[in-house]
Amino acid sequence: MNIMATKPLILNGRSVAGEVLKNTVSEIELFKLQNKRIPGLAVILVGDNPASHTYVKNKEIATKNIGIYSEVHRLQEHTSENEVISLINSLNLNPKIDGILVQLPLPIHIKTEKVINSIDPDKDVDGLHPYNLGNLMRGQKTLTPCTPQGVIEILNHYSINISGLSAVIIGRSTLVGKPLSILLLEKNATVTIAHSKTDNIQEIARSADLLISAIGKPKLITKNWVKPNAIIIDVGINRIHENNASRLVGDVDYDNASSICQAITPVPGGVGPVTIAMLMANTLKAAQQRETKPANRGA
Repeated sequence: MNIMATKPLILNGRSVAGEVLKNTVSEIELFKLQNKRIPGLAVILVGDNPASHTYVKNKEIATKNIGIYSEVHRLQEHTSENEVISLINSLNLNPKIDGILVQLPLPIHIKTEKVINSIDPDKDVDGLHPYNLGNLMRGQKTLTPCTPQGVIEILNHYSINISGLSAVIIGRSTLVGKPLSILLLEKNATVTIAHSKTDNIQEIARSADLLISAIGKPKLITKNWVKPNAIIIDVGINRIHENNASRLVGDVDYDNASSICQAITPVPGGVGPVTIAMLMANTLKAAQQRETKPANRGA
């Protein structure tokens, strides 16, 4: 891909997710035959964040569609940190549950790090426990954060070779930016992380052959931020209100930036569906790994 495109290649996340889920369903059937049970996922949602409720509902639908046992624990906004951790401890010991996901963000009175750290690393299907992040840093086999792994899955699906390319990630969160930088380094990209305190951020973004935005600022990235013929991965999902209606947009001003780039993910329909697909794949992976560690299965 080195010829300036008149129209960009649309990196269709729904197609990528469909392929991941198709493969996962086949593996689940084999798992059921071998182990006489189905993989199980528990999701914990605390509070009334509308976006979080939508995400959890989509995850719940996905588990039913592919044959994963699912529990969703919807807790009130005022639920204490100790109550959340107590629930996690019970799920750690539940033999029906292979994966535990705590939907973020949590209410401000609950310490996210403390909650994540209480999850059994073998059941940490969001890949955020320090044990799994440490293994990721060392290049060891581990449960990888779903959104960063979803970005890699999109690149692989479209046979985009990033070896030697300059990759710029805008956003330094533990959820996306930091683990994604490690995954891109594993694929031999040269990686820069930019963030809110970065000087000359537009100039740095324009240097990228692969530009990835994960900052949660609607339509911030215009063609003035984009190197001609760059590949754009838009991780942002933002709800905006225009003309008495609401809709989802990314961090990238899609219509504007797509006039200059080579390939781009849409929002919605880009990284989001693949993130959910990777969660399903991680749940199966956790179940498979637990079957090789009988002592870790709980009561």
